[in-house]
Amino acid sequence: MTNLTGITDYKYGLEKIFPQAEDFLPLLGTDYVELYVGNAKQAAHYYKTAFGFQSLAYAGLETGVRDRTSYVLKQGKIRLVLTTPLTSHSPIAEHLKKHGDAVKVIALWVDDARDAFRQTVDRGATPYLEPTVEKDEFGEVVRSGIHTYGDTVHIFVERKNYKGVFLPGFEKWESAYNPPATGLLYIDHMVGNVGWGQMHFWAQFYHDVMGFANLISFDDKDISTEYSALMSKVMTNGNGRIKFPINEPAEGLKKSQIEEFIEFFEGPGCQHIAVATNDIVFTIREMRNRGVEFLHVPGNYYDTVSNRVGTIDEELETLKELGIMVDRDDEGYLLQIFTKPVEDRPTMFFEIIQRKGAKSFGKGNFQALFESIEAEQARRGTL
Repeated sequence: MTNLTGITDYKYGLEKIFPQAEDFLPLLGTDYVELYVGNAKQAAHYYKTAFGFQSLAYAGLETGVRDRTSYVLKQGKIRLVLTTPLTSHSPIAEHLKKHGDAVKVIALWVDDARDAFRQTVDRGATPYLEPTVEKDEFGEVVRSGIHTYGDTVHIFVERKNYKGVFLPGFEKWESAYNPPATGLLYIDHMVGNVGWGQMHFWAQFYHDVMGFANLISFDDKDISTEYSALMSKVMTNGNGRIKFPINEPAEGLKKSQIEEFIEFFEGPGCQHIAVATNDIVFTIREMRNRGVEFLHVPGNYYDTVSNRVGTIDEELETLKELGIMVDRDDEGYLLQIFTKPVEDRPTMFFEIIQRKGAKSFGKGNFQALFESIEAEQARRGTL
């Protein structure tokens, strides 16, 4: 078998059964997510205004960085880094040219970045960043990294000996403009889209290289409409703080959302970031008022919600007004909604989710969600 990007001497086992996660790293949480964007200053303004992120840190020419500018935003436990190249011959510029505004780095918080690098590389990962110690007057951070699907990378961040605002090389970003937060708390999961026949490969990668387990799988019978379908495996680490669903296209009469993503993204990449809130009604009202656009849920979706999910705390009419979907599993229920793409390419978007006990991913909403996405694809002429 030909190796895919990010794998060296990696054996593909389609039929291998996934045992429980081996938390050999272990991963403490998502440290930050870095997006390469065309104009970080303007993107930062958008995420502050529309999503309620707050100014945290800055690196650029004024701090001695010559090739890029980065703005760091924070809300709850979420740290979003927006980075723009300062020259046309930068690797960041090449990434932008190919993918548009996109997630480059999914950084994972660890106790020992050297050990995380050694463990994952020994298990077959391709190195991206050798263990590197970064220092300033606030202490030191150790970072290392590996490749994953497409041009996406994981950076392991060890910051137990650091007291600064973000990372060495960054300074506190003082800004008079900090709109109120919208109630976003932490990253619930991040979804990767990969090409035909690659889902099992990358699920196996997360199992073998990072010790993840397969939490749940969906096939084209679970996620399909009359026109399109996809398949997905949700991979999770041992403590459940990191969850990576991996999607691939499935055969359908028309082009699926995964195919559309890969066409315009020009390869595999992070499709969406799911962020959690404790009050989704407040969060969505705020975000709508600030200009965030959400997918339209088919009107008849709400006709069967009560029969399907039973009693919930929220008023159904309010959820219908805002387009918030509901699903239930054996442990509770969840509420979720999806933005339209947040850039001009029909690629990356956000999910807003509130869990009230449920550990699942909204299987009962897949039909309505797919129909909503297909309606947008039809408007774009890409279905």
